[in-house]
Amino acid sequence: MKNIQNIVMAALIIFVFLSGCSTINVSDYADRTPQMIPEDFFNGRLTAHGVIKNRAGKVVRYFNADIKACWEGSTGTLEEDFVFDNGEKQRRIWILTRQPDGSYTGTAGDVIGEATGRIAGNSMFLEYVLEVPYGDGTISLTMDDRMYLVEPQTVLNETVMYKFGFRVGEIILVMRKQT
Repeated sequence: MKNIQNIVMAALIIFVFLSGCSTINVSDYADRTPQMIPEDFFNGRLTAHGVIKNRAGKVVRYFNADIKACWEGSTGTLEEDFVFDNGEKQRRIWILTRQPDGSYTGTAGDVIGEATGRIAGNSMFLEYVLEVPYGDGTISLTMDDRMYLVEPQTVLNETVMYKFGFRVGEIILVMRKQT
C-alpha cells in the first residue's frame, strides 16, 4: 500500500509541475505593436543576419542572407539566398499563402509537407519540418519558428530545432527591410 501511495504522490507532483509549465502561444502577443502583417514586412528587399547554436547553446555557424519578397493577392514569394561563415551557399524559396481564417501556410523545396503559421499582434509563429544538410545526407528537423516585429523595419526571429521531440539547436537572427 505504501508503494502505491508513493507512486500516486509522485504522479501528482509530476502533474502539478508539468501543468505549471505553460506553453507560449502567438495569441499571448495579441496586444503588442507594431502589428505584424507579412504582406507588408515581407515585401521588397530584406537582409537577415544570424547564428546557429547547437543543443548546448554554443554558436556553431554564422550566416547572412539576402531576401527578395513580393506578394500577388494572398500569395507571397520569398527568395532567400544564404551565405554561411564557411562560404557555403544555400537558396530557399518560400511560397506563403494567407488562409481565409487569417493563418498562413508555406511551402519550400526543403520543407516536408506544409508549414503552418499564426499571427497575433507583433508576432508570427511558424511550424514546419525542414530537411537539413548533415554529413553526406540530410536529416529532418522540426522547426518552431517565432518572429517578433520590434519596429516597422526589424524582425527578431528565434527558431528552436527538434529531433524526435528533443531540442537539438537554435537559430537566432534579425531581419531588416531595406529602403
